[in-house]
Amino acid sequence: MLLNLEAKQMLENQIIPFWQSLQDKEHGGYYGWVSHDLQVNKNAEKGCILNSRILWFFATAAKILKRPDLREYADHAYRFLREYCLDSKNGGIYWSLNYDGSVLDSTKYTYNQAFAIYALSAYYETVGDLEALRLARALYRLIEEKCTDGGGYGEAFDEMFRPISNEKLSENNVIAARTMNTVLHIFEGYSGLLQADPDSEVANSMRRILKIFREKIYNPALHRQEVFFDADMNSILDLHSYGHDIEASWLIDWGCALLDDEALAKEIGEITSDLARQVYETAYHNDSVWNEREKGVDDETRIWWVQAEAAVGFLNQYQKHPQDAQYMQAAAAVWGYIKDYMVDSRPGSEWFWEVDNNGNPNRNKPMVEPWKCPYHNGRMCFEILRRWPLVTP
Repeated sequence: MLLNLEAKQMLENQIIPFWQSLQDKEHGGYYGWVSHDLQVNKNAEKGCILNSRILWFFATAAKILKRPDLREYADHAYRFLREYCLDSKNGGIYWSLNYDGSVLDSTKYTYNQAFAIYALSAYYETVGDLEALRLARALYRLIEEKCTDGGGYGEAFDEMFRPISNEKLSENNVIAARTMNTVLHIFEGYSGLLQADPDSEVANSMRRILKIFREKIYNPALHRQEVFFDADMNSILDLHSYGHDIEASWLIDWGCALLDDEALAKEIGEITSDLARQVYETAYHNDSVWNEREKGVDDETRIWWVQAEAAVGFLNQYQKHPQDAQYMQAAAAVWGYIKDYMVDSRPGSEWFWEVDNNGNPNRNKPMVEPWKCPYHNGRMCFEILRRWPLVTP
């Protein structure tokens, strides 16, 4: 079976049906929690990040698979985002809602605004809805006007866009004033907007982000991205996030290519190749990629999204360096690992959140919650389908 055909089957036989089944036809959006035992909690919190990612997923699936029937599911997510997730008075996307669409957490995270841009841009590309494009552009301007300062991008704001502490996007027992993850996904959202509707202002913002990436986030001595920063962009934790580095290695290449600047693409491409090489050399073990290394100690857990990003990242590295066949072999091996261990074989299920070193799933982790969505694994399948003509060994 060819890899691209398997990716298509993964989408059509497992990922798409699973998320279709979670459409909330009574209150809008999609149900926000499914336990490990596949029990749907219809009264659970609905994360706006989850809804944005579902919108992006169904809009992109409809386009790539040429399946107009999937537009219904994208339309459903779009209506929920526009009518409930969006703060019509103060602007911006809330963090989360109650099951009925009432506001649960009104915090405005820059990260969340970026994903809404990404989703709305994909929806516009697929269906041509000019209102979606207008909303995406409004959120872009909002980030540039209210979420930036002299040092870069702020993280968390209250309902009126006054800066507050950044607990939700800080981990590993630190509170970060700035994070690599937010910068990466702002770049992703802007890339989606630029692809959907080219604009020099957006392109200039992306160039500024690449400067931050090159000068502040990328650590050439350690061949990695730094993750958590103080307000002056000084790293505050010795952490190597393998998943974010392999994700950035291809995602930044994609966005950079949209700028149509050969010299910039070459410069950035050398950095992203360095990130991919380092992940391959330090975190790729037994056909899979470890989670992270903190203060010299590796977390060998296999996380669902890390494996999905590793498959794409190694594939991208092989495309850039076709003489290095080990990257294509690694991409194929990670795909095999995903099928053997990450995919839940129970009928009506999807992927496990994480498995241990022996491939045993963590039964305390749900199948769906505000962060667990079809974005990473769905995108992996889309990228395989997009890239297949270029990757025949």
